[in-house]
Amino acid sequence: MMNTENILRKENLSKEEIIYLLKLEGEDLNKLFLKSKEIKEKYIGKKVHFRGLIEFSNYCSKDCSYCGIRKSNSNVERYNISDSNIIKAAEYAYNENYGSIVLQSGEISSDKFTNRITSLLKEVKSISDNELGITISLGEQSAETYKKWFDAGAHRFLLRIESSNKDLYYKIHPNDKQHNFEKRIACLHSLKEIGYQTGTGVMVGLPFQTYEDLANDILFMKELDIDMCGMGPYIEHEDTPLYKHKDSLMPLDQRFKLSLKMIAILRIVMKDINIAAATALQAIDKMGREKAVKIGANIIMPNITPGMYRNNYNLYQNKPCVDEEPEECKGCLDARMNIANATIGYGEWGDSPHFKRRN
Repeated sequence: MMNTENILRKENLSKEEIIYLLKLEGEDLNKLFLKSKEIKEKYIGKKVHFRGLIEFSNYCSKDCSYCGIRKSNSNVERYNISDSNIIKAAEYAYNENYGSIVLQSGEISSDKFTNRITSLLKEVKSISDNELGITISLGEQSAETYKKWFDAGAHRFLLRIESSNKDLYYKIHPNDKQHNFEKRIACLHSLKEIGYQTGTGVMVGLPFQTYEDLANDILFMKELDIDMCGMGPYIEHEDTPLYKHKDSLMPLDQRFKLSLKMIAILRIVMKDINIAAATALQAIDKMGREKAVKIGANIIMPNITPGMYRNNYNLYQNKPCVDEEPEECKGCLDARMNIANATIGYGEWGDSPHFKRRN
């Protein structure tokens, strides 16, 4: 018979043991969170690093069944922030000593897009005297494009798999050339080979998802040997095909708790990677990101997208902080991280210790 304390003393966890931990409640769940907190403080410390998030465009070539900015959603007001305003947002992050930014948009693949991003990366490096770290989350691209962006100054890339179960992947994506499971995995390997700090992640609480799927997601990330992870609860959006399954979903509070369990277990399994406290956690619980930081997360992504655009980058419903300007967001997060007993690594890139060790 499995025992929580015995499992938490192990160096390596089996799929069955991860499933057991995912089902914990009560005092045993507290033991899990205490263990993940202990490991985080030992391998990462109490420091949290900010990534100023710039969601610069909601145009997308993909039609993912869960996403509010999917290509076929005609109810979205599309936008594309000018290069000058993107650079202004980057300057704000630099002046506020954030250390790093994230450039994120819908998935577009074209020579024009590639060249635009290359120019933006070089400009961000120039205006910050090479001091701003840059993460990009720009979807599936060719190895040549990834290399061009890496050479231009990006050094971290987040490409979420959303589910490592191929069958589930095609239940939440169209099964066509534009949404290919093997291609997405190949892109992750390409990013690692080029030299990026490579991140992926999954949604927690999807329709059709099982505890076994989530356990396999954790083992997938371990096998891939990722450097960083961004994952959070699945929150439905009414303008998506997956919304028809809303009545079969576990309640939001259970999706929230399960997401915290995933963060805690991943911290135990991959002790020195960077783990983001997803904004989606805060969409369910006002203290969601703080709770994630306490039990294992160490990255926060304050939204520094100009306020007039934020309402239109809704991947899911009830996205928090869409009515705040960057200045309000920063003051709020300073206080929140204090509540979470974390210190903020201002002016630091906050690179993944795992990446440094791996290289």
